[in-house]
Amino acid sequence: MANELDVFVGNTTLIDEEVYQLWLDGYSVSDAVNIRLKSGILDQTGAGADVLESDTMDHYRTFQMIERLLHYPPKLVQQLLFQIPPYKQSMLIERYYAFEEAFVREVLGKKLSKGTKKDLDDISAKTGVTLKSCRRQFDNFKRVFKVVEEMRGALVENIQQNFLLSDKLARDYAAIVFLANSRFETGKKKLQYLTFEDFATCAEHLIQNWTLGAVDIADDMDMDLDKEFLQDLKDLKILITDKDLLDHHKSLVCTSLRGKISVFHEMDSNFKTLSRSLVNIGTSLTHNKDVRDFFIDLVEKDPESETVSVNKAIIRQQALWERYMGTLRNCLLKMYHN
Repeated sequence: MANELDVFVGNTTLIDEEVYQLWLDGYSVSDAVNIRLKSGILDQTGAGADVLESDTMDHYRTFQMIERLLHYPPKLVQQLLFQIPPYKQSMLIERYYAFEEAFVREVLGKKLSKGTKKDLDDISAKTGVTLKSCRRQFDNFKRVFKVVEEMRGALVENIQQNFLLSDKLARDYAAIVFLANSRFETGKKKLQYLTFEDFATCAEHLIQNWTLGAVDIADDMDMDLDKEFLQDLKDLKILITDKDLLDHHKSLVCTSLRGKISVFHEMDSNFKTLSRSLVNIGTSLTHNKDVRDFFIDLVEKDPESETVSVNKAIIRQQALWERYMGTLRNCLLKMYHN
């Protein structure tokens, strides 16, 4: 008696997105199988536990083979060994480079080196993110940093071109790379209320206004702060040391804001103190330590009340002042969201 058998032959690589996420999250095969069992997948498919384990192992092996290509996403797109539709390729890349808020806040601004990597055990225990996932995320940050650190051109565009990330994720990586490059302090207790998105927004303003790429298209580098600009900020000292200029500044600001803001009287009575705080932050940025402590200074010196008042109040050094205060104002408004 002849048996009929339907056979289908294909070479498309099957990607189960739920299993991929379990792999990314750092779960072992056995843990992933247990999670899938609890989801009721056997009832849905009618398969046995042994088939589920075999299926999970097959997927894990596929992901491990693809991982080397994910380190340099253009290679995944160009290769022919794994037949993966473009939309699936994009999903694989985007999820591989995604990161968790709890983890990134622990390493933000730190040097992406072996020293920091040694702390991942403690970070994993503190955040609840598996050690394997911590290592993947850290290695991704480090890999992106090394690829783009010496590149000319816009930082976000360089990241997108080399890692094929979405605009949002590329901007997040640009913030991570930028903050790590100048070693901005973000981990102090007084800064813990700030989210990654707060720092990322501030970093974007800094990149757009205070880096070499912000002023010199021919030497467009978004990684490094414009040292000449930071040096020029020392010229703003005259705004608090020259009594006539200080009084003139106060007069202009008070005239423009009288009756328009609820904190006018507080701003009026504390104007000199607020001005000193704002100017002193800027004039100290020639030192690496003060650059690293930038966000701490914004919290400690608490100059938020004057951020709405100092856009165009200066006659001399106006371009320098506006470049400085425009960015500082945006950072303060973002950081003082509470």
